[in-house]
Amino acid sequence: MKDRFKQKYTAGAAVAYMSRKQALKKLQLTLKDFRRLCIIKGIYPHEPAHKKQANKGSTANKVFYYRKDINFLAHEPIINKFREYKVFLRKLNHLKAKKEDDKIKKLYDNKPVYNLDTIVKERYPTFGSALRDLDDALSLCFTFAMLPHTRVLKEGMIESCRKLTAEFMHYVIESQSLRNTFISIKGIYYQAEIHGEKITWVVPHERGLPHVTDVDFTVLVTFVEFYIAMLGFVNFKLYQGIGLFYPPQIGQAVEEDEMETESYKEQVYSLAKPLSKRKDVEQAEDDEPLDLLGEDSDALALKIKEAKNIKSLFKGCVFYINRECPKEALTFIIRNGGGVVGWEGGANNLAPSAKNITHHIVDRPMDKMEVNRLYIQPQWVFDSLNARRKLPTEKYMPGVTLPPHFSPFTSEKAGDYIPFERLEELRSMGKDVSELEAAIPKTMDELPMRRKEVKPEKPKGIHIAVGQMHKKSKEKFHETVEKGQELKMRELMISKKHQRVYHSMKTQFKRNRNDALKLKKKAKLSKAVDV
Repeated sequence: MKDRFKQKYTAGAAVAYMSRKQALKKLQLTLKDFRRLCIIKGIYPHEPAHKKQANKGSTANKVFYYRKDINFLAHEPIINKFREYKVFLRKLNHLKAKKEDDKIKKLYDNKPVYNLDTIVKERYPTFGSALRDLDDALSLCFTFAMLPHTRVLKEGMIESCRKLTAEFMHYVIESQSLRNTFISIKGIYYQAEIHGEKITWVVPHERGLPHVTDVDFTVLVTFVEFYIAMLGFVNFKLYQGIGLFYPPQIGQAVEEDEMETESYKEQVYSLAKPLSKRKDVEQAEDDEPLDLLGEDSDALALKIKEAKNIKSLFKGCVFYINRECPKEALTFIIRNGGGVVGWEGGANNLAPSAKNITHHIVDRPMDKMEVNRLYIQPQWVFDSLNARRKLPTEKYMPGVTLPPHFSPFTSEKAGDYIPFERLEELRSMGKDVSELEAAIPKTMDELPMRRKEVKPEKPKGIHIAVGQMHKKSKEKFHETVEKGQELKMRELMISKKHQRVYHSMKTQFKRNRNDALKLKKKAKLSKAVDV
């Protein structure tokens, strides 16, 4: 006869989860190697819904993984490479102690290495899945490309990050897929639309960085190691899609030895020169008839129109960049819009006295100015891309107080505080702002408030005060009371499960409304002071 009662902790969460200590024992790995393996394979810890049951009755704080994920890791061939590398280090220390240089050299020649190509293909079976996971890869690789070399940050890793990020920016320029940008304290945010996917990443500001000692790079290095292999596949696929040579070539018939020279790398990293394309690839025409889209495709038609405006935004313009301006960011945006960029000593070697210069980008006061060109500050380039048109240059001249720089990644909704300049920018982009203007709350001065009335001084001695009639509108009073009672009845019908959420939403709405009113009043006072 079968036992009618199951043994405790043999089903459910107790079987589905495994603690990190149990995983280390099963895989026979150290904590450092286990972390590397999980990062490379994309395995992350999970919080059980019934933590006490998963921990078999214990309340100790532990890190849990899915048991099926650990069983999946147990068959990974890269684990053997980790063990071979440990043996290599043990032999190396032994030979160094004996000072046997010949054997050390031979040991280095047979150093165990592992390849991440199969893991990249395993984690991203389709190209679209790789594009959707490209945000973190680009942000981290752009950060590592600016860090100095250390014992942990090897020179080859930083050079690979610099190479791959420059190749990706070249693709965005050649395909003209950059859509939005924003300057923040962290860095410069970019957003490109590639194969229908919006990819957003941040690039740190160009400045010299000392050796960073308060950050543990051991975990980040593992992420970068995987992202380097991933970006190599993505860049190759993107370049093949638009008919570019990979690795990128500037000019025809470039030999491999020439690509390794420092001068050639500087030309590629400067982003100032266009890349060569294969002759066997037919060029796709950009002129798509908007008439065929139909009435139901207004959003698609607007999207195509914006893309065309961006592609021809700086067409026919020649920009000269002063040495104090961020060259990489400005070159990236200007060439994405069809413009030509140069600076003294750069890849194009554009002289500051050239007659074909139409725009001169400066970030400091100028003593002498040419008559046949426009002088602008760098923010004009960023704001023009976000506005999809060349903005007037009067507000961006050298020495002029710049207008506010708004983020294109935020969406305004009814009830928010929206500055007048932002409304003008949205209106210039062809967007309907009537709902936003109608939904803007009244100013503090327009709200019904009790104001202190100046009362005349009462005469001393006996006096008679003239009475005043105070009339109340009974209809309005009863209507307000009924609305309040109806609202309270609806609130009572809310279940207890959602009452706390409702009250927090109500409090947040009141707080946002009060903040918007305060900012509105502050803007009105600042305008009055300026006048």
